[in-house]
Amino acid sequence: MLIRTLRRLARLAWGLIWRGVVAFVLVSVVLVVLFRVVPPPGSMVMVERKIQSWVHSEPIDIKREWRYWEAMSENAKLAVIAAEDQRFPQHHGFDLVELKRAWEASRDGARLRGASTLSQQTAKNVFLWSGRSWLRKGLEAWFTLLIETFWSKQRILEVYLNVAEWDNAVFGLEAAAQHYFGVSADALNERQASLLAAILPSPRTRNAARPNDQVERRSQWIRQQMRNLGGAAYLERLSNP
Repeated sequence: MLIRTLRRLARLAWGLIWRGVVAFVLVSVVLVVLFRVVPPPGSMVMVERKIQSWVHSEPIDIKREWRYWEAMSENAKLAVIAAEDQRFPQHHGFDLVELKRAWEASRDGARLRGASTLSQQTAKNVFLWSGRSWLRKGLEAWFTLLIETFWSKQRILEVYLNVAEWDNAVFGLEAAAQHYFGVSADALNERQASLLAAILPSPRTRNAARPNDQVERRSQWIRQQMRNLGGAAYLERLSNP
C-alpha cells in the first residue's frame, strides 16, 4: 500500500514538473516573439534595483526612455560592439573563440574572465536575475538561443542599448546620453560613445563624464577598435532579418 502510494505521488510530481517545463517553454517563446516587435516594458535588472531600494528604504527613480534603432547614434552602436563583442555579427549567441581563450587562461592560472556576448547580456538583462548559479547560466543559454532564433542581430543590439545600465537607476542609451553629456542618443559623438562603452564593465562605479585614467585609456582603445572594424559600415552586417 505504501509503495503504491509513493508511486502515485512520484507520478503526480513528475506530471507537475513536466507541465511546469512545458508552460515555461511556451511562455518564454511567446515573450521572445512578442519582444521581437514590441519594446520590452523594462528589464529584470530594473526590477532588482527597485527591490533593493525598497529593502534599504532608499527610493529610486529609474530613468529610461526607449529609442528605436534609427534614433540612436551609429557611434554608440559601433562603440558597444567594439568594446563588448567584436564577433557579434558572426556568432550565433556564443563566442566559441572567446570561451576557448577564457578557458585556457583560467587553466594556466589566470583569473577566469568573462566571455559573454551581447546576445547573452541582452538575454540576462531582459529576462533573468543577477547571479552566477548554474540554473541562471542554463536559463541564460536558453534565452540566448531564443533571441538568436527569433530576433535579428540589429534587434538584439537595439534592445541591449535600451536596457543596459549606465549608472545607478540610469538605463538605456537615451537616459545615459542625457545623464552624462546632456544630449540625445542620436547626437553622441565618437568620444562620448566610446566613454559610455568604456564604463559598461562597472557602470555604477565609473563616470563617463569624468573619466579616470583607466576609463580614458579604454575609451581610446575602443575608438581605435571602431576604426579597425571599418567604422559605421560595419553595422550593415547586422541588417539581415
